[in-house]
Amino acid sequence: MKQEFFNLKINTDGQRLYEFTDLAIDWIKKNNFKNGIFNLNIQHTSASIIVQENADPDVKTDLINYFNKLAPMDNSLYIHSAEGKDDMPAHIKSSLTNNQITLSVKHGEILLGTWQGLFLFEHRLKPQSRKIIFHFLGE
Repeated sequence: MKQEFFNLKINTDGQRLYEFTDLAIDWIKKNNFKNGIFNLNIQHTSASIIVQENADPDVKTDLINYFNKLAPMDNSLYIHSAEGKDDMPAHIKSSLTNNQITLSVKHGEILLGTWQGLFLFEHRLKPQSRKIIFHFLGE
């Protein structure tokens, strides 16, 4: 049984989805992990992590457009707006998505579907430095 941690840093340049699937796959392979549980945790309340289609870029555009309609950037709708018009909408979006994901690793492979990828979903408009914790437990 082994356990390993890694801090992945992703610098964002605005609201969009940033794929990091290959970085996760490379980390699993580099550490020669065989079978176990792979947990990912983002340490922020205005960004999230999601498993989503990575084949058609229109999916990413539609997700951003949908979430912007769901939580509009209109300060008249919110009490909390300390950091600008995207502040409270970013918190709403992150609460509706994921701050952590757990995936299985089998025979050294992350068990993702054919068109599934791992994404940091940035909800803020300005550049940010985001940290995602990788945690593997297994063999």
